[in-house]
Amino acid sequence: MDATQPIVVRIAGNVTPADVPRLCDELCVQLMDTDATEAICDVGELGRPDLAAVNAVARLQLTARRMGCRILLRNAAPELRALLDLVGLGEAARPIAPARAGPGAGRDPSPD
Repeated sequence: MDATQPIVVRIAGNVTPADVPRLCDELCVQLMDTDATEAICDVGELGRPDLAAVNAVARLQLTARRMGCRILLRNAAPELRALLDLVGLGEAARPIAPARAGPGAGRDPSPD
């Protein structure tokens, strides 16, 4: 894997509980044999934010933690962020700026 390319898992459409194992497996495959400490979960094409989507994000975060990594959300809609906050996962999957072209693309503009 190219060290300059971020690890990205995309969630698109409406998420069902049956989608979660596949998403977690995809993340594991991408994280395997890397020293990555962060992975991006792009939810910009997510269908309606609901508890199934929250479950997917939570399970991805758990999977990432087991592999020594954490999830950052990209393109999260306010509705999804509100649901994550409601269930106490707002900080667990911190949102980052939308992807853009050029230097610094996809970096969080706010200081840590």
